[in-house]
Amino acid sequence: MSTTLPISVVICAYTEQRWDDVHAAVASVRAQRHAPFEIIVVVDHNPALHARLKASLPDVTVVENREDRGLSGGKNTGVAVARGDVVAFLDDDAVAAPGWLEAFAGHYDDPKVAGVGGLTLPLWPGSTPSGALVDDPVPATTGTRPRWFPEEFDWTVGCTYRGLTPGPVRNVMGGNASFRRDMFPIAGGFSSGIGRSFHKRPLGCEETEFCIRLRQRSPGSELIYDDQAVIWHRVPSERARFAYFRERCYAEGLSKALVTQSVGSQDGLASERAHALRTLPRGVLAGVSDAVKGDRAGLGRAGAITVGLAWTAWGYAMGQYAARRRTRRSRRLVARAGPGDVRGREETT
Repeated sequence: MSTTLPISVVICAYTEQRWDDVHAAVASVRAQRHAPFEIIVVVDHNPALHARLKASLPDVTVVENREDRGLSGGKNTGVAVARGDVVAFLDDDAVAAPGWLEAFAGHYDDPKVAGVGGLTLPLWPGSTPSGALVDDPVPATTGTRPRWFPEEFDWTVGCTYRGLTPGPVRNVMGGNASFRRDMFPIAGGFSSGIGRSFHKRPLGCEETEFCIRLRQRSPGSELIYDDQAVIWHRVPSERARFAYFRERCYAEGLSKALVTQSVGSQDGLASERAHALRTLPRGVLAGVSDAVKGDRAGLGRAGAITVGLAWTAWGYAMGQYAARRRTRRSRRLVARAGPGDVRGREETT
């Protein structure tokens, strides 16, 4: 296992409301057994926060997002600044276990490994506050999970979901991920048209689209999920509510439609098909079985799985419909312009 692999850690921040969270995230990276080569905090179009973090974190590289607003632009900025052989990403409202980078580093002795992701566990409402995690990144309590909330849908709060097993995977989760830095020129950066930005809906999938694109352009590369690379991710109380759960599922469907437009439906939906056909039916049966045994919340979990799948599928259908409308509109504009006008436009762009 490599003990000297230089790993740059990128944390993207955007709001003063996560001030304690950001400092806890940075402290957890400083405490790694495999010391980071550098810590980079990218601030997303918030000059006041940039100035405050730069003053409070003098030993950290604090930079402003140089690209479009959102996670994709922030990550691309971090990669451009990074000097390590590997670039790791940690969410600004998460803390890493002391062995996080050590687990990542162990896989990069294999030249086929292009990226490694880890296990993300939820910090539910009532968990250890961020201020306490500055001194010790291991939470004393992880709070209370809503009894209706199915583990199969923990991805809706940015965490590892039931059904994901260690080993090779199609994509890793963006808030707990690492990639060889030399893969970015091959795959290209994160797409600014996908994922969290100034959009009101809680979109995602920028890391999914990036990972698929990486594998398509570098077919011999592997992406690995290692459940020993552990982080804890905070879940605010508003994201532990059913209304957010349903909205996040719908937004995921919209995001998946964007992903399939970029990389194709075969790769873009391969993992989702397996999850929907195998893991989710088992989850529904388990919920019903729990209810029969006296756990009434089991019916809530079974119902949430059913609603979550339906809302995700509905979001995907609406995303596909919107894409077809955009395509038809573009074709009509081209037809009205005529070949000469189109050729002239191409020559001037």
